[in-house]
Amino acid sequence: MSDFDVTETRRIYEGVLSNVRVDRLRGPDGSEFEREIVEHVDAVAVVPVTPDGDVVLLRQYRHPIGSWLVEIPAGICDVDGEDLAGTAARELAEETGLQATDLTELTTIETTAGWSDERNTIFLATGVSSADRPDGFVAEDEEAAMEIVSMPLDQAADAASDGRITDAKTAVGLLAAARRLGR
Repeated sequence: MSDFDVTETRRIYEGVLSNVRVDRLRGPDGSEFEREIVEHVDAVAVVPVTPDGDVVLLRQYRHPIGSWLVEIPAGICDVDGEDLAGTAARELAEETGLQATDLTELTTIETTAGWSDERNTIFLATGVSSADRPDGFVAEDEEAAMEIVSMPLDQAADAASDGRITDAKTAVGLLAAARRLGR
C-alpha cells in the first residue's frame, strides 16, 4: 500500500528490451507530479566460483556509459516457462561455457529503483566446470566481444569494495558470495 496514487499513466516509448511510461502521481499532501519509468524485463546474474576459489567474470563493452566493465555473467528472463535458476544456468553456459553443480540464490536487487522496475536475482554457482554452449546460441553484438577474466574471489570482492568494479549487480553479487563462502 502506498501513500502515492497514480492518477494517469501513458506509455511514450515501446522498444525491444524496454518501454518508457510516464506516471502522474498524487502525493500524501495532494501535490501532483510526474515520473518517467523504464519498464524492463527482469534479469538474473551469476557469481561462478571455481573449485580453486576463482570467480569467473566478463569484460564487456557497455554503450550507455561508453566503456568496458568487468561483470558477472547475467541476462534477461526472456524464455517462456524458464524459472530463475534455469535462466541463470543458461546464461552461465552461453556467456562463459561453464556449468555448475549447485546454483544458490544469493539475493534479489532492485537494479535502479529511481527510474526502472527491473529486478535482478543473483545466484552463486559452485562446482563449476566446462560445458557446451546451448544449441543455437550465437554471441552477437557486444557479447561477441566479451572476454573472460578470472581472479580469486577475495580479490574480486576487494575490487567491488574499493570501486575498481563498479557494476552494481556485480558488486552486490561478489560481496554476497564472499560473505556466503566465508571469505
